[in-house]
Amino acid sequence: MTNHITQTQKDQILAQIAKEDLHLETLETRKSDSLDFHDCAVWCIKSALEAAYEAGQQSTTKGDK
Repeated sequence: MTNHITQTQKDQILAQIAKEDLHLETLETRKSDSLDFHDCAVWCIKSALEAAYEAGQQSTTKGDK
C-alpha cells in the first residue's frame, strides 16, 4: 500500500530540508534577486538531495507497515 501525503505536508518537508541543509529562510518567491538567488556549496546540495530522497523513502514505507 502506498502512503499518500498532502501537498501541504510535502511543502513542510521541503521547507525543513531547505532550512536545515541549504540554510534558506524560505522557499517562497520574494521577487528580489538578493532574496531569491543563493550560493550553495555542493555538499549542502548533496545533503538536501539525500534528505529529500530519505523523506521519499519514508513516505512510501510508512504505508507498508
